[in-house]
Amino acid sequence: EGSYVDRFKANTPVDRLSKLFPEGFRMARHTRSRNKATGKKARRRSDNEMINHDGVVIDINAFSSLPSENHPAHHHPKRHHSLIQARNRAQGEYMAAINTHQLTFGLGPAGTGKTFCATAMAAEAFERRQVDRVIFTRPAVESGETLGFLPGKLQDKLEPWFSTFRSYMNDMLGRGVVDCALKNERIVFEPLAYMRGKTFEDAFVILDEAQNCTRLQMKMFLTRIGERTRVVINGDTHQTDIGNGSGLMDAASRLRGVGNIHIHEFECSDVVRSKLVRNIIQRYETA
Repeated sequence: EGSYVDRFKANTPVDRLSKLFPEGFRMARHTRSRNKATGKKARRRSDNEMINHDGVVIDINAFSSLPSENHPAHHHPKRHHSLIQARNRAQGEYMAAINTHQLTFGLGPAGTGKTFCATAMAAEAFERRQVDRVIFTRPAVESGETLGFLPGKLQDKLEPWFSTFRSYMNDMLGRGVVDCALKNERIVFEPLAYMRGKTFEDAFVILDEAQNCTRLQMKMFLTRIGERTRVVINGDTHQTDIGNGSGLMDAASRLRGVGNIHIHEFECSDVVRSKLVRNIIQRYETA
């Protein structure tokens, strides 16, 4: 696949990065020179700088804090069109709840668009600089079988759990933007077990597959929520892999009616993945 630098150059328009990170990139015009010994074009100035096809030098470590609506920059960014439109009324109500509540639960069967809608809204908030970071987390619970030891560094081991999020973000923001944000920890993929002791601030946080959280894990996660943060918790209580004692239903029951918290429940009729999936779920839920 090539190095990070090669992927960055191939996939990220500089004008888009400058809009996303107006205070975070130092740019300078660079006249391409040739090495006297080899005659090859100089394409890289240092480990932290790269030159795009237009001859712009980008320092990827020059990030400063992203401006937000609460702490605006000196300029006012243009309004963007929404990255996603609801496919049915249930999705529309779900996304409206995310916009108006600090904590939103999305409960319901597979194929209703819970993860996709939440990820799209996180991408939109990040692109509009409404949040400083996007955090994706989920319990690392396997579905009925164990994969054993996974090789590589931590991020490599996490790839099977977070590949869906990465794919969605690549589609919405562009692979180069996502790779750069991951490198600078503006987009974070992290297992639920690593959340203890942290505080979410200026962030959009998504906890997926929450039906596999225990009660203690759910309480630990919920008490991480800080200021200027939106949190979405998704799960299907009919597909738990931990048996009885799911923390998702326990939390939804305890927190129903609490201010700034919304619990949205999808029905089988809200499935948009395919008509076949909708019929399959109906048979399983009525059996």
